Amino acid sequence: MSEQERQLEDGGHEAAGEVDGTGTEQVDSSVLDEALREKDQFRSLAQRAQADLENYKRRAADEREEIRRFGQSQVILKVLAVADDFGRALEMVPEDAVAPGWREGLDLVRRRIDHLLETEGVTPIEARGRPFEPAEHEAVFFEETSEFEPGRVMSVIRNGYRHNGRVLRAAQVTVSKSPEAAG
Repeated sequence: MSEQERQLEDGGHEAAGEVDGTGTEQVDSSVLDEALREKDQFRSLAQRAQADLENYKRRAADEREEIRRFGQSQVILKVLAVADDFGRALEMVPEDAVAPGWREGLDLVRRRIDHLLETEGVTPIEARGRPFEPAEHEAVFFEETSEFEPGRVMSVIRNGYRHNGRVLRAAQVTVSKSPEAAG
C-alpha cells in the first residue's frame, strides 16, 4: 500500500490533498508543481541521453570510416612501392632487348596500375618547378643553381601521391638554393 493510500485511510490530508464531497482528490498545488518539475527533469535527462547516443553513433561511424581509410591507404602504399619498382624496371629495359610486343605488354600493365590508382582516388603530386612545400615534398638534396630561383623543386627522386586530397606519400625532391658567393 502506498504512502498516499495509507494517509487517506488514516484521515491524513497533508501531502495528498483533500478528498472533496464528490469523492475526487484535489491535489495540493505543491505536489503538482513537484511532479511537473520531476517530469521536466526526466524529459531533460532523456533528451540528453538521446543526444549522447546520437553523438556516440556519429563518433563510432567516423572512427570506422577512419579505420577503413587507414587500411586502404596502407594497401595503396604497398601498391605504389610495386608500381615504383615496375617503373624503374621498365626504364632499365633497352628497346632492342625484348621481342616485339613485349614492351607494349609491359606498358599496358603500367597503364593498368596507373588506372587502378586513379580509380581509387590516388593522384600524383606535381612537384618539378614548383615552390618547395614541406607538407607535400621531402627535400633529399639541396643544389646550388642559377637556373631555378631558391626554394624551387629542381627534380623529383620519388613521386609523391595524394589519396582523396590527403597527402599519402610526400615526393622526394631536390631543392634549389642560391649559389654561394665566392669569398
